[in-house]
Amino acid sequence: MRFVALPVGEAVGAVVAHTERAGDLVVKKGSIVTREIADGLAAAGVRSVVVAVLEAGDIGEDDAARQLAQAAAGPGLRPDRAFTGRCNLFAQAQGLLVVDAKAIAAVNAVDEAVTLATLPAFAPVEAGTMAATVKIIPYAVPGATLDAALAAARGALRIAPYAGLRAAYVATVTQALKPTVRAKTREVTAARLAACGASLASDEEVPHEAAALAAVLRRLARSDIDLVVIFGASAIADRQDVVPAALEAAGGRVERLGMPVDPGNLLLLGELAGRPVIGAPGCARSPKENGFDWVLRRLCAGLPVNPADIQAMGVGGLLMEIRSRPQPREGGA
Repeated sequence: MRFVALPVGEAVGAVVAHTERAGDLVVKKGSIVTREIADGLAAAGVRSVVVAVLEAGDIGEDDAARQLAQAAAGPGLRPDRAFTGRCNLFAQAQGLLVVDAKAIAAVNAVDEAVTLATLPAFAPVEAGTMAATVKIIPYAVPGATLDAALAAARGALRIAPYAGLRAAYVATVTQALKPTVRAKTREVTAARLAACGASLASDEEVPHEAAALAAVLRRLARSDIDLVVIFGASAIADRQDVVPAALEAAGGRVERLGMPVDPGNLLLLGELAGRPVIGAPGCARSPKENGFDWVLRRLCAGLPVNPADIQAMGVGGLLMEIRSRPQPREGGA
């Protein structure tokens, strides 16, 4: 593609590089010069126009954007109509955006003329949410450039839809834990699950004792529950504390205690009879976003979460403070 000033009569078929205004006639940049447009410009006294002339092998901006969006879109994503070198991708279902970060980087490394931007990895989306956008910067790109971008983009994005999990909610209680706090925690948890397409299928409270909690977990291990969420009456302080001890006594295992997300540091991730277990951090009693949400969303979308995944959450893991939590990060002074 080359930019050149051409006599209006010779510009037919080229792309207008800059918006032209002549009397009542306005020709927007990016427009293809037709014979009618050329005659109109000439009649208005315009002698030449700066245009982009596509060369052999060049692919127009809209066609290139459409092809790249189609290549990047995996299951659950729909490319929209391309316009002005842009093609947006929209989610077709509620769930999480799964991003191949290396593939996105590879696309953007092909040439400065080609760009692909996305929401953050694992961003929650609804049907109709714009999840990504392709923008071709110039009016056309060489075919070889587009081919390289297409090869890098194949299946770089997809939506992991929520799987409709059935969750068990288990809370340990003490006399010091107010009934209003217990009720609010259950309400907030039910709302969180609903936002992830999951349901609260089991709900019970037990004394804050390892033996009592282990008995409940043994029963849940024999049920058809998909996910177990445990709220301890007090935050989990150690692997020997009530919640992890009860999980292991019930035949489960602790996979990770603690996460580099704040609020949310004191989360426990475990396993019981093949189903995930989350020991919720105290901050999850609040509806504000915290590390519990990051793990819960992935599990509800059928995405595995392992210790390495949690370790990788540190970048971006400093979230908005929850002032109501017992020990805010600024010390509560």
